[in-house]
Amino acid sequence: MNIIELNQVTKSYARGDEQLQILRGITLHIAKGDFVAIIGPSGSGKSTLMNTIGLLDIPSSGTYTLDGVSTVQMSDNGLAELRNRKIGFIFQQFNLLPRLSAIENVELPMIYAGIPTKQRREQANAMLEKLGMGQRGHHKPSELSGGQQQRVAIARALAISPSLILADEPTGALDSKTGIEVLELIKELNEQGNTIVLITHDNHIADNAKRVVTLRDGEIINDVRNEPMSSLINQEVVSS
Repeated sequence: MNIIELNQVTKSYARGDEQLQILRGITLHIAKGDFVAIIGPSGSGKSTLMNTIGLLDIPSSGTYTLDGVSTVQMSDNGLAELRNRKIGFIFQQFNLLPRLSAIENVELPMIYAGIPTKQRREQANAMLEKLGMGQRGHHKPSELSGGQQQRVAIARALAISPSLILADEPTGALDSKTGIEVLELIKELNEQGNTIVLITHDNHIADNAKRVVTLRDGEIINDVRNEPMSSLINQEVVSS
């Protein structure tokens, strides 16, 4: 079953008297449990496509069905509710709230979901434990390393058991060793059944996915399955 079904999706923005076309008839289906990297150079449309998949933006035309729910003609409130229930986000810059502790950051999406205080604290603790951050729950982001902050961000993304994890350049703010650890963690999440869509400009990062979709000028120009893991992670292990 597909979790993502984009059909003939376009996106354009007004620029003066002109329409700037960003996405040009994107058709993309992604099955549950897959791990897909969307890659392309700056200006290719990958950020706009990510925002569309993440329900942060709506298509100018075409249709988008997320986990069996058609998003066509949904209200902003409806889109926000669907996004909060179905999608966990992992960002390059972590996007943790600096005044909140790690555990409070993980609890945020559960607050929006209306989960009671005791239950969300237990779930947040369990998620941090699972990601090796159980002893750091009461630390502020400024007291954590970049890799630790990204682990907290991943725990937050998983907090509501989303149907889809959307990762935007998740290793971009990390050193190479920590980036490899985070990629390994993302692969493990996929092996546990989580659907991953990873946005990147780096071919080596994309090599870790099961499928690579390449964008150029707002169109899909290539869509291939990777051979089992001739990956950046394995290359690093061999060379170390």
